[in-house]
Amino acid sequence: MRSPDYLRLVLRTLHASRMRSALTVLGIAIGICAVVLLTTLGEGVRLYVLDNFSQFGSRIVAINPGKSQTGGTGGLLASTRPLLVEDANSLQQLPHVEYVVPVVQGSGAIEFGRRVRYTDIIGSGSDMARAWRFEVAQGRFLPDSRSGYPKPWAVLGHKVKQELFAEQNALGQFIRVGGERYRVVGVMAEKGQMLGFDLDDIVYIPVERALSLFNRTGLMEIDVTYRAGISADAMAELIRQRLISRHGVEDFSLITQDEMLKSLDRILAVLTLAVGGLGGISLVVGAIGIVTIMVTSVQERRAEVGLLRALGATARQVMWLFLGEAVLLSLLGGVAGILLSGLALAALALGIPGLPIQLDPFYLLLALALSAMVGLISGVLPARRAAGLNPVLALQSE
Repeated sequence: MRSPDYLRLVLRTLHASRMRSALTVLGIAIGICAVVLLTTLGEGVRLYVLDNFSQFGSRIVAINPGKSQTGGTGGLLASTRPLLVEDANSLQQLPHVEYVVPVVQGSGAIEFGRRVRYTDIIGSGSDMARAWRFEVAQGRFLPDSRSGYPKPWAVLGHKVKQELFAEQNALGQFIRVGGERYRVVGVMAEKGQMLGFDLDDIVYIPVERALSLFNRTGLMEIDVTYRAGISADAMAELIRQRLISRHGVEDFSLITQDEMLKSLDRILAVLTLAVGGLGGISLVVGAIGIVTIMVTSVQERRAEVGLLRALGATARQVMWLFLGEAVLLSLLGGVAGILLSGLALAALALGIPGLPIQLDPFYLLLALALSAMVGLISGVLPARRAAGLNPVLALQSE
């Protein structure tokens, strides 16, 4: 039997049972659409998160106080010696270091006249805006305070400025931060959100004053950005040796931006596959539909199978005939599912413009391959059953 004959017989059979074939195609299409939608949204979220983390730069080493160590009794001993502003100043002297950003974070009331806003307060150094790639819209960022105790100066995030001053000029005005009087020296450019954290709803004050305001003895974190020409591991080792020489022991934790992004990428990739697997449950339902229609088809076409065998068709040819029907149904469902998912993604993009959508051609090809595999696997048992029919008994069933 020639290939055109196979195709002609398969199409004629599907056309004869149009309603049943259409419902089977619809079942596969829904499954493929679910897989494409979920994996596309998952991939979009993954790239969105990685892009958000990368907006602060790619050459960063974060230092946090405390390091868990294994004790002699098998337990965990945690060191919580604080990181000091002096530690941050010392790291500035290392080769290849570009900026050092000490960080203390808390929250409190920001007051101007009768207006009050409760928001995040970040204590940092003068290099923070350059290191984190934040732009100053008006005025300047915090001054360098390494020469002495800093003056009570504050820089407002875009939203804080709008809430407290509206269209009024904020520069030179006095506000109260946590009950203390500060003078506004700058306003940050609009930055937006990062993973639900509003980067515009923040007030920045000198790190030394933030330590006093929040009654802390040490920093929450030190971020070090470094120039090109040295690897992340080598830079981390320089920082480790400098801090060990100051503290006497390794009582801190280091993590590079590369490590953070790799770990985050692995986690999000696994979540994308897991979400896609949930959509694959719909494909199982479609596969069951194919098995059902093929088993029914074999029962209804016993006489046809007997006639084909009587005319000289081999058992293998009969099996491939039924397998072809199953695979064609699945491929039609796959194409319909991709078209359906394209319409759904277009509707989502129009309805929710901010939704991260990343359509990867790999997932489209994978969906088609998956649909063909579903048809192949689902059609094996009915096809073998059809091929195993006794030609004489099959003709007698007419």
